[in-house]
Amino acid sequence: MKKFRQVFISMILLFVIVPWFPAPTLAAYDGQTLDTGIYWFGSGNVSQKFIDGQSNAYFNANRPTVIYIHGWQNGSTAYLKRESFNPKQNDPINGPDVNTVDYWVSKGWNIGIFYWSQLADESEVKDAEAKIWSTSGPQGMRWRKKDGTYSTEGSPTVSAAQVFVNTYKQAMQGFTGSEVRLAGHSLGSQMVTNGAKLISDQVDSGKMASNLRPKRVALLDPFWSKDGKSYLGGKWTGELSREYVTQLKTKGVVFEQYKSSAITDVGLGDSNNGMTQLTAFAELKPWYVSAFDQVGKHGAARDWYFYSMSSAAPLETRNGVATGLTGPSAATATTRIQTMMNSNNRWYQNAGQYSSNPADDKFEVTAR
Repeated sequence: MKKFRQVFISMILLFVIVPWFPAPTLAAYDGQTLDTGIYWFGSGNVSQKFIDGQSNAYFNANRPTVIYIHGWQNGSTAYLKRESFNPKQNDPINGPDVNTVDYWVSKGWNIGIFYWSQLADESEVKDAEAKIWSTSGPQGMRWRKKDGTYSTEGSPTVSAAQVFVNTYKQAMQGFTGSEVRLAGHSLGSQMVTNGAKLISDQVDSGKMASNLRPKRVALLDPFWSKDGKSYLGGKWTGELSREYVTQLKTKGVVFEQYKSSAITDVGLGDSNNGMTQLTAFAELKPWYVSAFDQVGKHGAARDWYFYSMSSAAPLETRNGVATGLTGPSAATATTRIQTMMNSNNRWYQNAGQYSSNPADDKFEVTAR
């Protein structure tokens, strides 16, 4: 049994963070120069990059807006591949062939992805993680080219999170929509946490409009590495993330967290249990993905969240009986998520575990 456990852990360490390489979308880039930015998406999973001063067919400043940020992208530049809002493209084995962007657009949302894929394309996850917070990490702000080499030509002089915020400030000029939501997967959860803090600081200093402070931030199977970081003065990334979330909650920012894999349970990452206490925490049970496929389970939170806008918010149960309240999902009202965040409860998926479609999901509420 001990030997089996060691083999199982080794498999997770080898495969869990390595991303799937989806089919190309219109978020195209050549891999020869550094391409970062927000790509706004429209029905059919098509996209157009935000370019300052140019109109964009898929963005309307009067609509609520969600921006997704991906995580580690080791090896992706060689194939010029990027994540999209089609789960089948993200995970050819487990993902349903559904353009989840369509559900958001049909409900009147702007929906986009901030790509930092060439910066996140490092063979060591900690090297990509460092770029989220600082320019003085182990590999600086180098970026990967299609031929596999690294370059510093045109590298950012600020952190990846600050690159996002600078683009966000330009892209959201004149915004009058009802809500801004950020969602980050894996390392992207650190991007949205740091990004939300940087945005909030600019709002407080009068450098950004107050309605640009995100109302809601989703951490999708988040990953934080272990140990203190020199570029953070010895703090762990999870530790600083908790500090930021604590501060942002006092500003009215709502945090939700969805766990779908074991990536922080086997010594690879920081379980960051304190974050569970700070967020509306839900544990997904993607049993339609093999127990040995931790890559698939890791990506399930990302794809489930955007797919969950296709149906009504799931039912909440207590001891298997409906409470009359809703459980967590993208479709759940932000006011409800806020109430959940500030409660002493957590939620576990107890229906729909064998289906990738969120329509049959339910969530059991228990004490933390």
